[in-house]
Amino acid sequence: MSNILIAGCGDVGTALGLELAADGHAVFALRRKVSGLPGVFTPVAADLTAPATLRGLPRVDYLYYTAAADGRDDAAYERAYVTGLRNILQALSVQKPRHVFYVSSTSVYGQRSGEWVDEDSETGPSGFNGARVLEGERVLAGGPCAATAVRFGGIYGPGRTRLIDQVRAGASCVGEPPVFTNRIHRDDCAGMLRHLLTLNPPADRYIGVDCDPAAQCAVMEWLAWRLGAPAPRRERLDAGSSRGKRCSNARLLASGYAFRYPTFREGYSSLIGETAAQARSSGKTDTDRIGT
Repeated sequence: MSNILIAGCGDVGTALGLELAADGHAVFALRRKVSGLPGVFTPVAADLTAPATLRGLPRVDYLYYTAAADGRDDAAYERAYVTGLRNILQALSVQKPRHVFYVSSTSVYGQRSGEWVDEDSETGPSGFNGARVLEGERVLAGGPCAATAVRFGGIYGPGRTRLIDQVRAGASCVGEPPVFTNRIHRDDCAGMLRHLLTLNPPADRYIGVDCDPAAQCAVMEWLAWRLGAPAPRRERLDAGSSRGKRCSNARLLASGYAFRYPTFREGYSSLIGETAAQARSSGKTDTDRIGT
């Protein structure tokens, strides 16, 4: 079994760490505030943006970099995806872990007309978020260790019910022409990252999305049906607006990964069921819990 450091151990990192610990690995969880971490983790209190706090890190075989920005501005993304990554790679440069896994994003792509993209497609982010995440990939590629970037689509799952809330609130969707969306359940994020550890060697990058890059209206209309809510009103796409892209997970599937939630239907069905069960146990109605 291996010693594994999860840097920026938030929601995805914690889910991953629990699976790795169940496999028998020693999991070190690094974040600024370590209170509340699962007891099976060894906490490492440190700030990725403060190199002095990264001295004396434990000796590890693998690093998962799962940090997320703490704000929706360029400075926050630069801290999380560029400065923090550069700092920890420098801190680990002497011991050189066998492999580094970096949580990236499909926002590194700039395609806007519903095109299919894969790991070899041209990147060209349109926003600061994708630009900083892609800059982090370049830092990773220039680092001292073998490395893999994992480009996740939109993550949903426990505590991530924004689309459910929007459907409940009667939000409209863009139906003509269709706008494509890509997503992955939080548990498949953890499962995929765990799976990559078993590959020898993994590729330098993977797209992490489920098997159905569906149109926005298709997802929202299905959710409305599943929730017993009114169907969203369909609107036309404004001229010049993006139709999104369709991300292929063929490389991941070819590596042997089996999705727990292959499409949004399985994933959201599970999430709605979990949310309803939590609401019942707390004495609240489903509407109270999810929002109206």
